[in-house]
Amino acid sequence: MYRAGPALDRAGPALDGARPALDGARPALDRTATALDIAAMALDTARSVLRKVFFNLSGGGLESERMADAAGTTRLSWTVDAASAKRKLRKFLADNLAELSRMYIRELIRDGAVEVNGEHVNSGYRLRAGDFVEAEADMSRGTSGRPEDIPLEVLYEDGELLVVDKPAGMLVHPSHRDKTGTLLNALAFHVNKGRASALIRPGLPHRLDKQTSGLMVVAKTARAHRILSGHFMKKRVEKRYLALVEGVVADDEGEIEAPIGRFAELKYWAVKEDGKHSRSRYWVRERYQDTTLLELEPVTGRTNQLRIHCKVISHPIVGDTSRGGREFERLCLHAYKLTFPHPSTGERMEFVGVCEFAAGAMATLS
Repeated sequence: MYRAGPALDRAGPALDGARPALDGARPALDRTATALDIAAMALDTARSVLRKVFFNLSGGGLESERMADAAGTTRLSWTVDAASAKRKLRKFLADNLAELSRMYIRELIRDGAVEVNGEHVNSGYRLRAGDFVEAEADMSRGTSGRPEDIPLEVLYEDGELLVVDKPAGMLVHPSHRDKTGTLLNALAFHVNKGRASALIRPGLPHRLDKQTSGLMVVAKTARAHRILSGHFMKKRVEKRYLALVEGVVADDEGEIEAPIGRFAELKYWAVKEDGKHSRSRYWVRERYQDTTLLELEPVTGRTNQLRIHCKVISHPIVGDTSRGGREFERLCLHAYKLTFPHPSTGERMEFVGVCEFAAGAMATLS
C-alpha cells in the first residue's frame, strides 16, 4: 500500500521555499483577473451599442427585433420612444411581450436576462426616451392567455382598437392562480376569429380590478398600443366611475386626497403615511335612504384608489367588505365612461356604458 506521509514530509521544505514566490505573484494574478473582468464588461457594452446602432439603422423602433438561437432563447430589443418614457421597465415589457406572463417577465429581470443600455437594472427602473432595452426569453413558455370562446360585450371596434365592457368578477390578465377565464383569454379569441396566420396580440394599455366592472379600450396593433399607453401616461384619457356607497353623502361634490401604499406583510393597499400622493374627485348623483350614488374621477391612478378614498370619507363602497361595505352580490363600482383620442385620427372618442346597479332599486339594499 502506498503511503503518502513520508513523501509529503520530504517535499515540505521545497514547498516552503516556493511559497514567497507564489505570494509575490498573487497581486499580479489579481490584477490580470480584474483586467479580464473589465475587458469582458467592455465587450458586452460594445455588443449592446453595436446592436443598437444596427437596430436604429434598420428602422427599428418599439417593434421588437427578435433573433432566436439554437437553444430556443429569443433575443429581443427595443429603442424607447417618447411615448414610453417614464414607464417602469416591468410594465414596458409586459405591454410589449403580451404573450409572456408578468411573473415570467419579473423572473427575467431578476435573473439578469434584461438589460437597459447594456446594464442590469431593477424592475422599477423608469425608462427614458432613447434607452435601448434588450431581453433574452424563452418565447415557448408563452402565457396562460390562450384564446377562449368567452362572450364579450363589445361597444366599438375598428382595425386599431376595440372598447369592451368587462363584467365584475373577471380578471383582466391571467395570474399564477387563475390562468383561464380572463378578459385577455376572451380577447385573444375574439380578435383572431377566422384568422389562420398573422395572429393579433391584443394589448392592454390600462387595467381594472377583478371586482370592478366597466369600459376598457384594447389595442389591436403594436402602434395603437404604444400611442394609447402614451395617452394614459399624459392624462389625455378621461375615466369616470359610478359607485354605490354606504350612507348618505352630505356634500354635493368634493375632493379626496390621501397617500396610498401597500402593506407588504398584509398584501393590502390602504392609506399609508409614506405612500404615493393620490387624489380623487366625486359628485353626488342620487341620494337614497341609506346609500348614495357617486360619480368618481381618479385624478391619479393608484391601486384600489377609489375604494380606499371612499373609505377615507367614511362611505365605503357597497360590496367592499374588506373596507367596511356591506356584503352584496358584487362590488358596486363601475367604469361607466371612457374618453380618449383615437390613435390614428386623433378624433376624441367618448363611450358610455350601462351600470346595472345605478337603478333606483339598489336604494333599498337590505
